[in-house]
Amino acid sequence: MTKGRLDAWLWSVRLFKTRTAATKAVKGGHVRLNGSPTKPAQSVVPGDVVTVREPGWERKFEVTQVITKRVGAPVAVTCYVDHSPPRPAYLSAPAGRRDRGAGRPTKKDRRDIDRLRGREQD
Repeated sequence: MTKGRLDAWLWSVRLFKTRTAATKAVKGGHVRLNGSPTKPAQSVVPGDVVTVREPGWERKFEVTQVITKRVGAPVAVTCYVDHSPPRPAYLSAPAGRRDRGAGRPTKKDRRDIDRLRGREQD
């Protein structure tokens, strides 16, 4: 049975952009292995469940193949089964963003922004 480091696997399957970012997430307690807090050097084997917490969302992955080298996205998706719930709608699209080059907000735009932020004035 093949084994690999948790932080290297997270980086290899493209869940984190860098191995350093994966290591920091594991050390910070944002990654769990089989429901338990873990360390970056913890061994990962097929069948393990890796939970990654992101702001407002928890993702769960079941390891199907252990790899230690970064691979392309089509290959990376074959190394795990994603058991995550769908991404919440409020995380999908940025709200209240103006188009680049649209200039300063008009008075009406400013009132709409204030109303959106809950600072409505009577």
